[in-house]
Amino acid sequence: MMGRAAKRAARWAPDRTAPAAVEPSPPPEPADVPRWLRVGAAWSWRLVLLAALLYVAGRVASDLYLVIVPCAAALLLTALLQPLANRLRRRGFGPLAATWCTLLLAFILIGGAVWLVTSRVEAEYPALVSQVKHTTTQIQSWLSGPPFHIKTGNLAKLSDNIVSYLSKHQSVLAGTVLTGGRILVELLAGVVLCFFISFFLIKDGGRIWAWLTSGLVTERRRRANLAGRAAWQSVVYYVRGTIAVAAIQATVMGITLAVINAPLVAPLALIMFLAGFIPLIGVLVAGTLAILIVLAAKGLIAAVIVLGILVLMNQLEGHLLQPQVVGKMVRLHPLAVILVLAVAGVVAGIAGAVVAVPITAAITSAVRALQHDDNEGRARTAGGVISG
Repeated sequence: MMGRAAKRAARWAPDRTAPAAVEPSPPPEPADVPRWLRVGAAWSWRLVLLAALLYVAGRVASDLYLVIVPCAAALLLTALLQPLANRLRRRGFGPLAATWCTLLLAFILIGGAVWLVTSRVEAEYPALVSQVKHTTTQIQSWLSGPPFHIKTGNLAKLSDNIVSYLSKHQSVLAGTVLTGGRILVELLAGVVLCFFISFFLIKDGGRIWAWLTSGLVTERRRRANLAGRAAWQSVVYYVRGTIAVAAIQATVMGITLAVINAPLVAPLALIMFLAGFIPLIGVLVAGTLAILIVLAAKGLIAAVIVLGILVLMNQLEGHLLQPQVVGKMVRLHPLAVILVLAVAGVVAGIAGAVVAVPITAAITSAVRALQHDDNEGRARTAGGVISG
């Protein structure tokens, strides 16, 4: 009796050696669509969506350039002046007094540079015109001799053609002059807006950032502060390093032009300083302008000397000044700089080329900071698991 009961229990008991239930596998993908095509299509619609968003953002930015350009200039100016304001606060100045002292010092320096340039241009322009006429006469005599043997009449005819061309297109020049009033108004409005934005960023920058991140949860606020601090620090280092490098280039150019007794020393040195804020392209354009002026005023030998100094400065900037002054924190590959400048220049012109590199450096620094935080988080988690 007991044997029969045991047999029935064994018959109805579940088989423990039977394999566990296997989840149904997903249906096979169509064989006529290769995997690389499916992956490419998945990436394609995402890239198209991203390109559409960037296009819309670019159109909005082009319509609001009178606001965006002063904002970008104010951010760069704040990155330059905020360390000085912080130092004044540590010395006992209040936030308002430190901000005003910093901005007044900046305005005094900028106003002094503008006054120096305008006064030197006004004083040296007649001498420059006479030097250019003398150099033109020498070039005509040189070209009329061997081995060129160009007739002087042909050179005079070329000059007459240039004057005739300018006379025929006088309406275009007049239209440009008429639009100068609107450009002046826009420039003044941008300067005033840049001043107010810089004032409040220097005075209340920390409070503004805290308000922007106040709606985030604790962990996301911590990561936002980490990325924002790294990005802002890279912009500060970039502006400091760029100003130092530009000042060195302007000083070397000014000394070179003064030694060869070239005209417009101060204006050309200031142009070289401002051109330092446009990487790669700015120094090339400013150097070309300086070489042309020296060639027209002082001749070929002086122009070759200026060209040699420019080549030497370019090598020093690429191998010594940029790595040591700007620092490793904002160092970008030259190919990345060229591509960023090309895209920004096509999309937003000179203003885009000026802010392209600091924006790229800020984004790169923020991403690195977040990646470093993620790696530390994984290490802490792994350490806790191992110790547990």
